[in-house]
Amino acid sequence: MPRKVPPSSEFGRRLSASRLDRGLTQAQLAELIDSTQRAISHYETVGDTPPGNVVAQLAKALKVTSDELLGLKTPKKPSASKLTPSDPETKRLWKKFQQIRTLPDKDQRAVIRLINSLVQTRQAS
Repeated sequence: MPRKVPPSSEFGRRLSASRLDRGLTQAQLAELIDSTQRAISHYETVGDTPPGNVVAQLAKALKVTSDELLGLKTPKKPSASKLTPSDPETKRLWKKFQQIRTLPDKDQRAVIRLINSLVQTRQAS
C-alpha cells in the first residue's frame, strides 16, 4: 500500500480538500476528467499547478469554480440541506458512512475496497 504524502502547496491542499469533500478517490477524480491517478497525485503532492484546461476540468468535476481551486476566491460552504439526506434509508446510510471517517486510514481503505468489490460483483452479474 503506498504511503500517504501530504500536499506540499496551497493548490494541492485545495484540490485534495475539494476531492475529499466530494468523497472521491484520486482514481475516481482522474476517471471523471479522463486522466490518471498518478497525475492527480502529482497535482496534490508535488504542487505543480496543472494547465488551464485541466484546472477547468477539475473544477467542473469537483463542482467548484476554477477561481476557488486556484485560491482566487474563497470556497462557498455547502448548505446544510444539501449535506443532509432527506429520506430515512439514505439518512441511515449517511450516518454509517460518517462513522467510517472515525476509523483509522487503514480500516477506511478496507471498507472502501469491500464496497468497490461488492459493486463490481453486482455490476458483473
